[in-house]
Amino acid sequence: MQFQQLLYFVAVAETRHFTRAAESVHVAQPSLSQQIKALERELGADLFRRARGNITLTDAGEALLPLARRILADADTARHEVMELAQLRRGRVRLGATPSLCTGLLPDVLRAFHDRYPGIRLLIEEGGSLDLVRELARGALDLALVVLPLPTASPALTTVELLREDLVVVSSAQAPPPGGGREAVRIADLEGERLVMFRHGYDLRELTVAACRAEGFEPDFAVEGGEMDAVLNFVRAGLGVAVVPRMVATRPGLGLRVTPLSGPDLHRTIALAHRSDVDPPRAARELQRMLLQR
Repeated sequence: MQFQQLLYFVAVAETRHFTRAAESVHVAQPSLSQQIKALERELGADLFRRARGNITLTDAGEALLPLARRILADADTARHEVMELAQLRRGRVRLGATPSLCTGLLPDVLRAFHDRYPGIRLLIEEGGSLDLVRELARGALDLALVVLPLPTASPALTTVELLREDLVVVSSAQAPPPGGGREAVRIADLEGERLVMFRHGYDLRELTVAACRAEGFEPDFAVEGGEMDAVLNFVRAGLGVAVVPRMVATRPGLGLRVTPLSGPDLHRTIALAHRSDVDPPRAARELQRMLLQR
């Protein structure tokens, strides 16, 4: 099994078209087809069904695809690791983070990293922890800022706790304050409030819903499905209130009322994670050090 064959296989699997796949990897289509057939002969199984121009994966192809993607990603990481040996003058870091951390924690740290290592490209992917864990597992990220605890079915990851964020309630400055205007509110005080809620798979959604249910009520959603900026804008428009991290709520210029939450465990724990079976590249390790020492 050759690296080039896996590259061609993944290209066909993603495009579902031999000609477009050949164009994407800059090889002649007959050569690509020959390499795919050679791979199938070696494995003793067809990888694609070819019916009237409709290309689909066989069961063997479905089983090979995530493994091939990981092998290609690891090889790409190794290539960049070697490139970085010249005093971190070149290379890249692929970092995943939740949208709230991209707007709150990361800008200052990334600016300091860029000033020190201007030749290192920073590739940032925003997403919820579940999405970021999947990207780490398939080798598409070097590091990710995730919310603990991780799901029990998560792949083997090494995590280092970075910070704990207090959660607060944000509401429109023109709307009546939540909880009757008290200086701090409890989750129980949100019963009867219309909530602006994040999309499914978003850490803050799961945390808020679980906290409400622990208090014996189902949250009432005025609108749901947004990312952080959308949720803040919906709150600003008076659609409802939302539970968000304090570092997001206290950003200058938001124009929102911020009410602290009282009670135990009303925070989230942020950790830096990477795959346990692969050391992060040198540039990623340096960014990790700067995040931990921020």
